[in-house]
Amino acid sequence: MRWAGSAEPAPRRVLPPLATILGVGTAVPATSYTQEEVLDLFRVTDPRIRGVFLNGGIERRNLCLPSRPADGTPHETQDELLRKHRTVGLEIGRQAIEACLASCGRTLAEIEYLCCVSSTGLLTPGFSAHLIKELGIPHTCSRLDVVGMGCNAGLNALAAVTGWSHAHPGKLALMVCIEVCSAMYVFDGSINTAVVNSLFGDGAAALALTSHGDAAAGDAAAGGPHLLRFSSCIIPDAIDAMRIDWSEVHGKFSFALEPEVPYVVGASAEGALDRLLDGAGLRRSDIAHWLVHSGGRKVVDAVRVNFRISRHDVRHTLGVLRDHGNLSSGSFLFSYERLAREGCVAPGDLGVMMTMGPGSTIEMALVQW
Repeated sequence: MRWAGSAEPAPRRVLPPLATILGVGTAVPATSYTQEEVLDLFRVTDPRIRGVFLNGGIERRNLCLPSRPADGTPHETQDELLRKHRTVGLEIGRQAIEACLASCGRTLAEIEYLCCVSSTGLLTPGFSAHLIKELGIPHTCSRLDVVGMGCNAGLNALAAVTGWSHAHPGKLALMVCIEVCSAMYVFDGSINTAVVNSLFGDGAAALALTSHGDAAAGDAAAGGPHLLRFSSCIIPDAIDAMRIDWSEVHGKFSFALEPEVPYVVGASAEGALDRLLDGAGLRRSDIAHWLVHSGGRKVVDAVRVNFRISRHDVRHTLGVLRDHGNLSSGSFLFSYERLAREGCVAPGDLGVMMTMGPGSTIEMALVQW
């Protein structure tokens, strides 16, 4: 049954696979905080701010936070935050890559393309160069750093990595999203910063891909879903709804999130999904698995209502939000890892990956097991 107001789709097309997901790996810092512990660490007593922290569907987050001094609240300079972005990012990035390769029986020596995604700090050369040096990845590895695109960037990068993989059959490509969101924290007692500080966590996620050349046929059969199609949608009228600002008062960069974000995303998501599916002659009812960015409870609810899908459909999205918060660009890969471990997919199942972020933008990918 087609939803009212949407056109009947074209006949279902058989889409050739662009690439196949071979494995996934995730990593988080060892330090974990409940929402109450973060509030206590920063001596937050304002009931409005405490309500924001305690009513967002988040129980714990992995964060790298400084100790509380005896005479005040924790404080980090911009220099300290940038160093944290680099040191913590390299550590969790390494762990995610190693876990990803272990999940598909591949080695560092086989990586021929490395794409690193991050929006939580400035680093030149980027994470890709540092990881190649530290991990001993071949120096001839092609690389790409996707910087500053925000929470949607995981799928923007995956589209680029898929394109490289499709053009190089049998070669191993790797994408790793590295987000140290605690390197963007500013505590000033305002509701705006409280929303951001209550939401984001630190984490990294890596994905291994190959295309379907003869050399990779066996791996493709044993791997995860085939990537079939990507789509993008930008909402220019909401270009400032999610952004990074410089605070002259604090001498730091910080992420700003306007309250209308859930409604902007929700109002635009339905049309973006229809464009993704109509090109393949599919209905929403054909989609068995939904891997939506854990952008926040209100964002997820807005997407769910507009897609007419259940809480069970986004159970992994909500589970990642509960256990880790919003992990920015890598959130959807944490959900994908949970789905893979659940073992409920069947051959032929279709899935949609969805990320949302600054721009405001909505990115989607269609996958099939």
